[in-house]
Amino acid sequence: MSHDPNRHVTAAIKYAEDVCERQITTCRLTRLSCRRFLSDLEREDAPWYFDAAAAERACSFIEMLPHIKGEWAKRRELIVLQPWQMFSVCNIFGWLHAADIRDADGALTIRANTRRFRTCYEEVARKNAKSTLAAAIGLYMLEEDGEAGAEVYSAATTRNQAKIVFGIANAMAKRTAELPLEVRAHNINKPETASLFEALHAQGETLDGYNIHCALNDELHAWKNRDVYNVIETATGSRLQPLIFNITTAGSDTSGICYELRTYLVRILEGQIEDDSFFGVIYTLDKDDDWTDRDVWIKSNPNLGVSVYPLDMENLCRKATEVVSQVNAFLTKRMNVWVNAAEAWMDMRKWEACHDPHLKLEDFLGEDTYGGLDLASKIDVNSMAQLFEREIDGKQHIYCFMRHWLPETAVLEDPNAQYDGWVRAGHMRTTPGNVIDVDQIEADTLAEVSGIFNLVELAVDPMHNSTQYGVHMAQQGILVVDVRPTVLNFSEPMKWLEAYVKDGTFHHNCPVLTWMVSNVEVKRDQKDNIYPRKGAANRKIDGVVALLMALNRLRAQEATYFPGEGVVRVI
Repeated sequence: MSHDPNRHVTAAIKYAEDVCERQITTCRLTRLSCRRFLSDLEREDAPWYFDAAAAERACSFIEMLPHIKGEWAKRRELIVLQPWQMFSVCNIFGWLHAADIRDADGALTIRANTRRFRTCYEEVARKNAKSTLAAAIGLYMLEEDGEAGAEVYSAATTRNQAKIVFGIANAMAKRTAELPLEVRAHNINKPETASLFEALHAQGETLDGYNIHCALNDELHAWKNRDVYNVIETATGSRLQPLIFNITTAGSDTSGICYELRTYLVRILEGQIEDDSFFGVIYTLDKDDDWTDRDVWIKSNPNLGVSVYPLDMENLCRKATEVVSQVNAFLTKRMNVWVNAAEAWMDMRKWEACHDPHLKLEDFLGEDTYGGLDLASKIDVNSMAQLFEREIDGKQHIYCFMRHWLPETAVLEDPNAQYDGWVRAGHMRTTPGNVIDVDQIEADTLAEVSGIFNLVELAVDPMHNSTQYGVHMAQQGILVVDVRPTVLNFSEPMKWLEAYVKDGTFHHNCPVLTWMVSNVEVKRDQKDNIYPRKGAANRKIDGVVALLMALNRLRAQEATYFPGEGVVRVI
């Protein structure tokens, strides 16, 4: 080990120099942060200065803390900061300036050396140990910052998320005998200075009264509004050198507080504005980078090969290239690239490959079938899906047939000009007038499905005009099941359908359904759930909704097959 007393600072400076000289592969924004650091070191007229001892103190403290997850924790290893992490820690804690503290009359009471940076923004892809670093910084602010009555909080959009950083800090403190801290389940205390560290989640108006010394704001991209952030920011007003440390991966909400701070940082780095109290670094791809090129992954993942495993990245990248709905998840979580909230759902090339023009409904007479009916609107397309399942060469194949109805006036008035052609070709049906005739849909169902096929279950949405229809079907001995259009009911069927299409075991012959599938966009939530959305009013997806309802019921049975896995999860 090096005997350089300033080894962390030396490593941070060398990292910045190597980045600027392109000896290390990074994006343009990372280079701008490094260039700012090196330029500030050369300035002689600045109101602040770099204190290597202060930076070393923070880095050394962090490296006395243990890992609490993974292989390092099993081996009881201590944290070893990587150069890119040393760069951040040295910036945050190394830059100081003299602050004049005056009383109510304006008289100078004390001149203190305080930190230059009060707000920090670090944006990096998942698995790059940002929560671990945040937890360590929180413990430093609690234990070593010399602040009486310090209040340190890990904050997030949900309490469970806020507990992630706090939980890491809690485990670190328990395993570090040198820290004179009282570690409890819900807080960490330093009795000597009456200081505390807790997880924090609340609505903005309930946070008044906090006196925050350090806030560790986790996954800022998921914060729905800026109320909590505003309260946290104003709650630091009575502290001499508070720190708001924001960590996040990229997201999709460019109207939120996270993207606002990101944009502000970029303007600072590009020299458009000056703010000597704001530090930040962004690790992402450059505009023209190919995200499938593993050589650029290190731009978003500076811990590639350390806490980010290349094989894991390769597997996720491969999945994203094969399943179109996974692309945005890979871009945001693993490439740290901001994307639109909506994403295309289906790989239409693979969908088209599943089209079978020779598919005939009469070839399935008497077989078990599952139906889904979307009575979406009295003046719009209403759709019914009918699914069959057959085993071929050890694999279960799904066969889909569709019926679509709409009022005859919609054929003339709707901007979707293909309606008329589909009606003429028999792919859509019309009911007289300008309002859908549910009686005709009932009659078609009874005449073409009931008694001809073994209709095991028929799924309907109880919220949309289905009460009368459901009662009449039940009177004919048909088992009608309510399937509400919720994430719980649709996310898994969407993923199943993706898998069947990819596997080539889904078969269809309806051009209307193909059009509707191409209209589907999805928005992915924090738990990786997806839900179908249409991008515009005239981009119909009613047939897709009916198909997902039917698939929900088919797969809710005692199924034994799932593409690529051999089993299915039952909703």
